[in-house]
Amino acid sequence: AAAVAERHALPVATTFRCQDYIDNAHPNYAGVLGIAPVPELASAVRDDVDLLIAVGARLGEMTTGGYDLLGIPSPRMRLAHVHPAADEIGRVYRADVPIAAHPESFLSAFLALAPRPQADDGWISRLNAAYERYRIPTEVPGPVNMGPVIAHLGEVLPDDAILANGAGNYAVWAHRFYRHRRFRTQLAPTSGSMGYGTPAAIAAKLRHPGREVVAIAGDGCFLMSAQELATAAREGLAIVWLVVNNGIYGTIRMHQERAHPGHVIATELTNPDFVAYAAAFGIPGERIERTEAFPEAFARARASDRGYLIELKTDPRAITPTATLPAAANEA
Repeated sequence: AAAVAERHALPVATTFRCQDYIDNAHPNYAGVLGIAPVPELASAVRDDVDLLIAVGARLGEMTTGGYDLLGIPSPRMRLAHVHPAADEIGRVYRADVPIAAHPESFLSAFLALAPRPQADDGWISRLNAAYERYRIPTEVPGPVNMGPVIAHLGEVLPDDAILANGAGNYAVWAHRFYRHRRFRTQLAPTSGSMGYGTPAAIAAKLRHPGREVVAIAGDGCFLMSAQELATAAREGLAIVWLVVNNGIYGTIRMHQERAHPGHVIATELTNPDFVAYAAAFGIPGERIERTEAFPEAFARARASDRGYLIELKTDPRAITPTATLPAAANEA
């Protein structure tokens, strides 16, 4: 994809939780089309693009912003849809150029084509610059800000480190502020399954024992498969576990507050002491209650040969990097 983008002077956007399909530091990279995309990228797709080449994507709800980004059934721009399953093409959007092919075969053929002369109006660099600005951490309520935490991971982890996460609003920080440099460094459920990150991290470490693996989970997400710490301990897997504890089912609470302000139900969590929980399996850990304490804690975590759990106490109001929930919401 990167070679094609360079040869044909095209910006590249990845789909939901497929960020590792191109080096995110590539100058042609424009960000993710998924939850909370770079505003300039979404605007460009809506208003400026005259040809959209979708390679291997199903163009489902997450990628298309709830089917609002492109226009149904005929997109506002010309659409070339490349997918190995012929019945996937045209299932939601009418393609002007339907291509039933494996993405690798298509990209190889595309790469062989001679590039067409075109004027460079700087739109690739503008989209890339907007993506880079979007990666700057924002201010949020509470003493722990997940923006700088995730940014720190990108600063110190090697390019082949694997990040695994499940589903929940906490994942927005991982997707927005971490820059994937290598293919197959992101393990995340495109189906939105909670509890995915813990077993995925275990599988990744078993398959790639020489690579660093970090599992990121919200408190509710983690508790759906936290018993698998037993497997990690039994196999002696040095995985770093980051548990983002805001005391609520954040995504569900967010939707409740939006639809029924001040009237929420069944989203408060009664959590264990996560550090003590990990210790019960013989996995050391610590609790972080200030952003600036994270780098040293993460260094200790990476040095542990038994794995390490870091619990990050976050403010429940900090529901996304740019939106907050009410300071207090009584459950009905």
